[in-house]
Amino acid sequence: VQLVESGGGLVQAGGSLRLSCSISGLTFDDYAIGWFRQAPGKEREGVACTTSAATFNTFYRDSVKGRFTISTDVAKNTVYLQMNSLKPEDTAAYRCEVTETPYYAPYACQSPVAMDYRGKGTLVTVSS
Repeated sequence: VQLVESGGGLVQAGGSLRLSCSISGLTFDDYAIGWFRQAPGKEREGVACTTSAATFNTFYRDSVKGRFTISTDVAKNTVYLQMNSLKPEDTAAYRCEVTETPYYAPYACQSPVAMDYRGKGTLVTVSS
């Protein structure tokens, strides 16, 4: 499984960006996919996750609820993260991660060991 992120960049506070993660080698039958970020000097944190589980299949961390949206386009093997109303504290390296185990989304996003594959990341910088 390979993941390639794109869409990061420099944006002013209040602006928007859409991150894309192109995934190859994943069947999208059973999965958990998420966007994670890590700012300098801080720990990795799960931003948004979506899974094929029947329940609890979407999760957002509190600080991005109402501003970020995760979505998948199975036909294009791509997962997106639409980020609106960006804040300077959203500045981080964003990375797409995936596992072929359909964990509940809260677990997928909050466990340090749930995901099996990850991309190299894309940098998001929000200026004040």
